[in-house]
Amino acid sequence: MTAFLDWLDAAARMRTERGLVRATAVGDPGLLDLAGNDYLGLRHHPRVVAGAVEAATAYGGGAGASRLVTGTLPIHAELEAGLVSLTGAPAGLVFSSGYAANLAAVTALTDADTLVVSDAHVHASLVDASRLSRAQVAIARHNDVGHVRELLTARRQPRALVVVESVYSVLGDAAPLGDLVELCRAQGAVLVIDEAHALGVVGDRGEGLAAGLGITDHPDVVLTLTLSKSLGAQGGAVLGHPAVRDQLVNTARSFIYDTGLAPAAAGAALGALAVLGETPELAKQVRDNAARLAEACAVEQPAGAVLSRVMPGPAEALAAVDGAARAGIRIGCFRPPSTPDGSSRIRLTAHADHTDLDHACAVLSEITRA
Repeated sequence: MTAFLDWLDAAARMRTERGLVRATAVGDPGLLDLAGNDYLGLRHHPRVVAGAVEAATAYGGGAGASRLVTGTLPIHAELEAGLVSLTGAPAGLVFSSGYAANLAAVTALTDADTLVVSDAHVHASLVDASRLSRAQVAIARHNDVGHVRELLTARRQPRALVVVESVYSVLGDAAPLGDLVELCRAQGAVLVIDEAHALGVVGDRGEGLAAGLGITDHPDVVLTLTLSKSLGAQGGAVLGHPAVRDQLVNTARSFIYDTGLAPAAAGAALGALAVLGETPELAKQVRDNAARLAEACAVEQPAGAVLSRVMPGPAEALAAVDGAARAGIRIGCFRPPSTPDGSSRIRLTAHADHTDLDHACAVLSEITRA
């Protein structure tokens, strides 16, 4: 073998020894899905599928180009307006993925004279975005407002960006957004909030945590989100002041150099927004289901649809996944380096369309006691 393949082989052996081997997974329709992110159960909803088909029929299989060339389609503006209407943000810009949206928000809104204060548990896309920015980066202890204050107070840079998730994707807990907004305002900082796991789940209408606090119209608050979870589609968006949108259009590399969001994905997301608007009770249903799952696993009720339970190690976490599958249930498994706290966990996601969780709760209670 070449030196390159030798290096890959050594890395693979190390993963095997540590119980950290990963593989792509195909969903089994025979299992109850408590691992996927289709929180509202809308991915196969007739309105969502019809929205995708109608958009593909009208505009074709793809946008055809960057949105600064010929890739901006009327359906993009329609989707941006729908997201603005749901969240109360002043303006929005859709991207081909939530990952691209997070890259854009952090890299385009910072420079060498900016300090990025990032919560220790933010998503990998925000970690990568912070690394790619030209800003100095400081990591704040998870949900520790006092530590954020210390970092902002000690900064020498004239500008600062505080980066958090509203609902965290592993622990399922909520950020103290109210305190963070006040702190950022006092310190002249911008607050970037990733609403990926709150949109469609938190709030009476699924409007998200930031909207529920009435802060989405603040000029120093920027939201990022994904269309691939509650909205059952694909893509992402950044919402905020019109000046933020203008900055992204002109400087965000993951927008400028990327093909526009595929029409089918935009159409599906619009269909999901319509369903959510007509049946806002879906948001409460998914939270109620999450509460039941949390009780079965003997963990605190999560802020949204995501919850996790610490396992002794990666082998035990994998064994729990296998045991659940034998009982007809699909659950997730997070192992280092995917878990921000370095622990191995089983991860579960509640779905609004699950109407009978008795068997699942019994299985989870047994697995987590073992």
